[in-house]
Amino acid sequence: MTDIADIAEFKPENAGARVSGHGFDAWIAETRELLKLAGPLILTQLAQMAIGTTDTLMLARFSNTALAGAVLGNTMFYFCWLLGSGPTSAVSPMIAHILGADPENKDDVRIVARMGFWSVLMVGVPLFLLLQFAHPIMLAFGQSEQLASASAAFLVPLSFGLPFSLGFQVLRNYSTALSKPNASLIVMGVSVFFNALFDYTLIFGHFGFPRLGLMGSGVASATSFAVSFCIMLIVVRLTPKLHAYRIFRDVLTPDWSKLREVYRLGLPIGLTMMFEACLFFSSNFFMGHFGLDYLAAHTIAMNVPSITFMVPLGIAMAATVRVGLAAGAGDNEAVRRAGWGAILVASAFMTMTSFILWTWPMEIAQLYLPPTAQNMPSLLLAVMFLHVAAVFQIVDGIQVTAALSLRGLKDARAPMWIAGASYWLAGFPTCMLFAFGFGLKGLGIWYGLAFGLLVAAVLMCWRFWWLSKEAAGLRTSAESSAVVA
Repeated sequence: MTDIADIAEFKPENAGARVSGHGFDAWIAETRELLKLAGPLILTQLAQMAIGTTDTLMLARFSNTALAGAVLGNTMFYFCWLLGSGPTSAVSPMIAHILGADPENKDDVRIVARMGFWSVLMVGVPLFLLLQFAHPIMLAFGQSEQLASASAAFLVPLSFGLPFSLGFQVLRNYSTALSKPNASLIVMGVSVFFNALFDYTLIFGHFGFPRLGLMGSGVASATSFAVSFCIMLIVVRLTPKLHAYRIFRDVLTPDWSKLREVYRLGLPIGLTMMFEACLFFSSNFFMGHFGLDYLAAHTIAMNVPSITFMVPLGIAMAATVRVGLAAGAGDNEAVRRAGWGAILVASAFMTMTSFILWTWPMEIAQLYLPPTAQNMPSLLLAVMFLHVAAVFQIVDGIQVTAALSLRGLKDARAPMWIAGASYWLAGFPTCMLFAFGFGLKGLGIWYGLAFGLLVAAVLMCWRFWWLSKEAAGLRTSAESSAVVA
């Protein structure tokens, strides 16, 4: 065995490079491959945030009611999207395992992508129908008639974009698994422009179009989803390495075993994301209970780590592929190197952002609110919350990277239970205890969020360590020392 990294590119040659070997050079080579894949994924996530920010800014200029209706509507849409995106998220680790085991296996890659589209139809259509009842659902959750009508006016046209958004996720995960993340980055960059143009046109009634307000924003977003999907299809068709798999061949032919695997892996992934999202969404409700100053400070303090989180999330998505390639090849040492390497890279970045948030919280808060006497209570609260955010930055980066590394091992059910326990058996009770029991109000909510993320980080890392041991059933590097040519 050699002490330096031996990098072999799969066939087709750009489907992904798996690193084998030992020593420091192997870690450097793996980190290089990770960052090569993660860079475009990070930019894609930031572009998606830019789309949501554009909607918020334009609706805020239209009216407060429009903004509130869009916030409620987006919340319901996001939960449906999480449920639907679970099966689409299974596409990436499944393809990575296939290519790791046999780089020439185009048939199974094609089948997985095809079953990903089948899952969009099977899950997306019922979710689309559910969104048509947005108005009575909002009323059932205690919203006023005004807000229920406003959210429905936004959500019903937006619902037509749900199948396109989920279809885009299938294509995105397919291209990411083939180490071609630039495809989705290009599409998302174009989508930012289209969404801004459609919002400006349809919300305010420019270029001869009617002034549709909330409905116009819903139509604009749905149209942007459709445009993204169509452009992604074109990019896949024009990219030789992506087109080579002919993923739409025999598109009407089912493969029940692969479809079952898509759901067996994907549904727990969707629930895992929902457990975390529900905790953070519920924190908005409790902050509103403490008053407008708390809610404004919470919104500011939550937006900052939401932006920085996109970097470890992109790293984690790349880790899914890197771990999956190594696991498919049965190279246990490469599995550990890919997972722990990604966790270390994410931790290093979040340590840097943690230092920034801890050192300059007031300066950061003043980017959102001017330092007037009226805003000072919110700014001081935001400083306290940002100090807590500085602490949980690191564990947040660790937990998401460890969770998606487990996804690369096709381990989805255990992370689902870990997420449920961490956020709702640990995080939520701690929020309640510190906020109401100890009278810390909003600061107590943030302590609970941080504790939930800490528990998730510890348990996810332990789970990855346990599964990636040599006794976990993967071949050791000694047993798989031959590098795939």
